[in-house]
Amino acid sequence: MHAHGREAAGGLVYERHRPEDTRLYRLVEQHYPAFVEHLAEQGMALPAYVEKEFESYLKCGRLEHGFLRVRCDSCHAEHLVAFSCKRRGFCPSCGARRMVESAALLVDEVFPKQPVRQWVLSVPYPLRFLFASRPAVMGQVLGIVYRCIATHLIKKAGFSRTTAQTGAVTLIQRFGSALNLNIHFHMLFLDGVYVERTDGSLRFHWVKAPTSAELSRLTHALARRIGRFLERQGLLECDAENSYLVGDELADGPMDQLLGSSITYRIAVGPRQGRKVFTLHTLPACDESFGDGVGKVGGFSLHAGVAARADERETLERLCRYISRPAIAEERLSLTPSGKVRYQLKTPYRDGTTHVIFEPLDFIARLAALVPKPRVNLIRFHGVFAPNSRYRGQVTKAKRGRGGRRATTADMEEPTPAERRASMTWAQRLETGFRHRYRNLSGLWWGGADYRLHRGSRSNREDPEPPRCESGQGRSRAAATVPGAAPDATVRLRVGLL
Repeated sequence: MHAHGREAAGGLVYERHRPEDTRLYRLVEQHYPAFVEHLAEQGMALPAYVEKEFESYLKCGRLEHGFLRVRCDSCHAEHLVAFSCKRRGFCPSCGARRMVESAALLVDEVFPKQPVRQWVLSVPYPLRFLFASRPAVMGQVLGIVYRCIATHLIKKAGFSRTTAQTGAVTLIQRFGSALNLNIHFHMLFLDGVYVERTDGSLRFHWVKAPTSAELSRLTHALARRIGRFLERQGLLECDAENSYLVGDELADGPMDQLLGSSITYRIAVGPRQGRKVFTLHTLPACDESFGDGVGKVGGFSLHAGVAARADERETLERLCRYISRPAIAEERLSLTPSGKVRYQLKTPYRDGTTHVIFEPLDFIARLAALVPKPRVNLIRFHGVFAPNSRYRGQVTKAKRGRGGRRATTADMEEPTPAERRASMTWAQRLETGFRHRYRNLSGLWWGGADYRLHRGSRSNREDPEPPRCESGQGRSRAAATVPGAAPDATVRLRVGLL
């Protein structure tokens, strides 16, 4: 977000976000037409929803494409706020706004004050392509994953599916650290189960963290159940040695090639098409593994090492922001002296890779592959959080849905979480999402202009810091004391896996 404060005689003042000054915007503006022309020469064209994504992004934040005029009630100062594209693909500005609002919604209205654990499931390359091409199949597979993990939690608590319930919120993340298409599931599960008492109220039973053996068994069960489902759907064929996807309907014109190249880290266009993307190694290789907190089998990977206690609401909100962050962090994007696009990995790979290098047209192809199909929800609610659950009104903080109690006079006097969130000033939203102290800006906007929220969370700053694993291992960054340094000196150890 380049809407930021600068020093002035009276303190901090507002400075308009100018997307045309950002490196990502200039790259898209310069090379997207050439990419479309390159496809046209091959007799291909991008799907309409992808073209609309690029066209809307080039209009996002530009005053000539529409704006809102806002006025301060006290000093009568006026500013123009350009409209945003509100797209879900690669726009860092709109992605940052959606990140802050999604995290606030989940913490303020959905998750009760109970412990929550993150379960992360990664799938093999062929399934990533299948999920990108067939979102309906992805939704059915996600249902299998939820039922498998929920059954594990209920049985571990000593109950059955008929006497206990749990719930989860899944955020479907489509990108990897190298701007590759990597569809995987971040599932925020209640770290326990609810049991209904005789009077109709619910009691929560906490469940211990999964062991390494349990994660391995769950991963094997998931791989087996997903494989059987795909076989029944006619999408998977197995012989004595291998399993492979089938079905001519998986292809989607040029997107078939772009998706496959992005998933497998290969160049999509140009004379080097089909070869591996060029990588830059600036760190020595590391042989450390993720430890015992991951279950792996046949390309499936299940991790459950990050959790937030019932009293750690800030940790939970930080976790929600981390897994709903935008795909591109502009501060990690740069150009080489030869004009190639260099993107820094958020976490170096174990072989020492810290950057990936793209030709400009191949970079545009990567952006196109990140655009989700229309009408595909990337946030799903399961179990007691599902819209049709009879426990939703009792469990969620907002008390909306079936089973919710009627609002009393005392409740009407207290603002709801939605009202509190909608009444946040632009400065407060900045502080909530990015911890920047811009309180001198709180009186800048007219209080009735809800559109200010679209500008308030636009950010191109660093990604939110991922919460640490309970064991200090896994994808989270761990702090270790530097030998010979002062007692309070630490160094960040970053371990990544392709």
